[in-house]
Amino acid sequence: MTKYFMHDFAPFLPLLGALLAVGGLVAAFRAGRRRRLIENLPTSKTSGVFIGLVELKGTAESADPLTSFLAAATCVQYAWSVQEHWSRTVTETYTDSNGKTQTRTRTESGWTTVADGGEQIPFYLQDDCGVILVRPDGAKIEPLKIFDETCTPLNALYYGKGPAGAVAHSSFTRRFVENGIPLKTNLFTVGQARERQDIVAPEIAADPNAPLFLISTRSEEQVSSGMRWGARGWTIFGLLAAVGFTIWRDAALNVDPHSHLLIYATIAFAYLFIGVLVWIWMVFNSLVDLRQRTRAAWALIDIQLKRRLDLIPNLVNCVKGFRDHEQQLQTELAALRNQLNATPPGVAGPDNGAVSNVVIGIAERYPELKANESFLALQKTLSDTEQRIALARSYFNDIATHYNTRLETVPEKFVAALGAMKPQPLMEANDFERAAVTVDLTPKS
Repeated sequence: MTKYFMHDFAPFLPLLGALLAVGGLVAAFRAGRRRRLIENLPTSKTSGVFIGLVELKGTAESADPLTSFLAAATCVQYAWSVQEHWSRTVTETYTDSNGKTQTRTRTESGWTTVADGGEQIPFYLQDDCGVILVRPDGAKIEPLKIFDETCTPLNALYYGKGPAGAVAHSSFTRRFVENGIPLKTNLFTVGQARERQDIVAPEIAADPNAPLFLISTRSEEQVSSGMRWGARGWTIFGLLAAVGFTIWRDAALNVDPHSHLLIYATIAFAYLFIGVLVWIWMVFNSLVDLRQRTRAAWALIDIQLKRRLDLIPNLVNCVKGFRDHEQQLQTELAALRNQLNATPPGVAGPDNGAVSNVVIGIAERYPELKANESFLALQKTLSDTEQRIALARSYFNDIATHYNTRLETVPEKFVAALGAMKPQPLMEANDFERAAVTVDLTPKS
């Protein structure tokens, strides 16, 4: 009966193989796109996180951590399960090739989950620049294995952490497994940054429009490598499905496979050709996305420059309140105002420069300014702004460097030529760290 069924079903095998091949290409495309997304995102510092998709590295921290169920480890997330082993002997009746009824026995065994659970809480990701709140709900979490033990009822763990009952045909062996993210664990995180509701600060949380929300105990290199091999594996799977199911059909229909070698080669060539087109499409879209991220990185700098633009007039008025009678002050204040605007590297126009040295010079020359709370608050805010600009500049240079490298790498440079993409000039350090403006508020005689 099975023989006749396969003979009737055989003509549909190439169609099934084609569907599996398409599924393999789609899965390979998704894995490749996510890998390129990770590679296109420079790692941000927690104090330099801006609204949007970001990539962070740091350690998991919490003032009120969880205690895991099995390992009793302090952590921010854990999930545990208890599996019980079972085994049974099955007697079955079948008809042999001579049409006689026969009986045989076989042993079946497996594992059944008898209990599970877990918890997770918002936590802070800490690096050398500060902390940022991460809300893990909705994230793909790749934890560490923190507990794994198999035991019998002679072990107190068997009933101490597992249920009192037993599954059918139990062999009275249980496996206790727990995965989690302990405190101080190094994490690689990709997610959407948004404004917090309680304070003026960003947080990482789930967003339905974000392409990826990942919290992993693996390194960026390990995550990227896993996605790369995943893309290759799905591509090979699709190729084997496209060709293999056709060979299977021929074998079921007793067709000599040597007579269809050209057909097999044509199917393989068509699959690889479509795969190349999909790859070109993916690479081109990835380069466009990277170019847009480079432009967005400059926009982040521009946002901080505009923030500084709002602060400098207040600083100017504060200083004028102390030395408004000095004619030289107007010259020095003009030097501050010259730092208000900037243009991206490679574009004609004024570039940005730091104002911290000017402000520090004024404060050091006139001690009475140091006692003024408004001046001190403005000075601190300006200092924080300069640091944010520096972090944004570093972010811009990182993503622009990666973009430029991709434009020069074979074979991607040929795909980039289709869109007439050009390298992005970097923002050099001397474009930002200008020499301090000399400040002299002494009245002229």
